[in-house]
Amino acid sequence: MSVRELVVLGTASQVPTRHRNHNGYLLRWDGEGILFDPGEGTQRQMLRAGVAAHDLNRICVTHFHGDHSLGLAGVIQRINLDRVPHEVTAHYPRSGQRFFDRLRYATAYRETVGLTEAPVAADGILAVTRSYTLEARRLSHPVESYGYRLIEPDGRRMLPDRLAAHGVTGPDVGRLQREGRLGDVTLEDVSEVRRGQRFAFVMDTRLCDGVHALAEGCDLLVIESTFLDEDMDLAVEHGHLTAGQAAAVARDAGVRHLVLTHFSQRYTDAEEFERQARAAGFEGELTVAYDLLRVPVPKRR
Repeated sequence: MSVRELVVLGTASQVPTRHRNHNGYLLRWDGEGILFDPGEGTQRQMLRAGVAAHDLNRICVTHFHGDHSLGLAGVIQRINLDRVPHEVTAHYPRSGQRFFDRLRYATAYRETVGLTEAPVAADGILAVTRSYTLEARRLSHPVESYGYRLIEPDGRRMLPDRLAAHGVTGPDVGRLQREGRLGDVTLEDVSEVRRGQRFAFVMDTRLCDGVHALAEGCDLLVIESTFLDEDMDLAVEHGHLTAGQAAAVARDAGVRHLVLTHFSQRYTDAEEFERQARAAGFEGELTVAYDLLRVPVPKRR
């Protein structure tokens, strides 16, 4: 059975706390694992969460601030130490190539695994697989930063009443699905579009067009809310979002499940992020993330 879930490895912003590790998020999407923003300590958090190096197929780095990338060295070396049997692809801003190179070869180790470097230089599609298309959008931060979005291809849902009305039964149903037509009956006659699921990952950014484009229509949106609304000036100055801003983005984009994360160490009351998000008018499912949490992608409507 396919699994689609987010495994939260860390939720702190620049400074980790006793209860929050630096960033790290694994998206399990069917048989693949996509690791986002492995900050310092990610390898140990993977162990605590039951995530193995073999689970990783892609690594997506939004930008090269330490809390989003210092864990790369350990993760890459662990992939090689464990001799992961498949290729692993790394996406990151091309402007940070020198940082990626330094982290990849931070110390001596034996390379045993094919790591494909696929840097991001502009908005657009990064990869197309059978189960998703991976896109990137430029964000607004003091250093170049990109957010990521997965879109599952639309499918079709067979409608039993229409199949019965057209006399399509048994093996003919499968044949109609494969070939698109059975005599005078078309696939469109007996089915409807099943919208593919959508996931987005938005870190360190001010409000910008990229944020809204990534969030649009998402089933699950993981988004930074570094500051509370009363510290809006700090958020703008340092290139971040507040809880209210993040929630307003989700509200306007029709997001079904909103996950807030990347919290400043200055705050001790996590519930205030939820209160401010609700005050902004977001009415969908809402999670204030904490380390080692697992969040399933919402079931299709």
